[in-house]
Amino acid sequence: MIRFIFLALFLFPVISFGQAATKDVEQLKQEILLLKTDVENIQINLSQSQNKFKGGILVATIGYTVTIAGGLMLGRKNDDLGKVLLVSGGVTGVTGTILMVDAFKYLGRAGKRKPK
Repeated sequence: MIRFIFLALFLFPVISFGQAATKDVEQLKQEILLLKTDVENIQINLSQSQNKFKGGILVATIGYTVTIAGGLMLGRKNDDLGKVLLVSGGVTGVTGTILMVDAFKYLGRAGKRKPK
């Protein structure tokens, strides 16, 4: 009889712990899946930011190069062309700079959770 009571007292905590461990494992799996989704979302946002930033750099570089070329033409034979290049290159350069700054919005999204 004492062995039966001892065995019952020993098995009861083991059985209840086993059920709690199953719940913990399921919760852990759910947390891992949420983290995996967050990491994938961050990678997508970083990729989009990188592409937009590279495009902005390209546009800004072309624009400021045209601005410099237009500035070099001022005061020479092609003064009117220099003025046009100066203005159009400046506008293009500013547009490229705006594109670069706009690329950072994807980085801001990377750390925010979507509302459920």
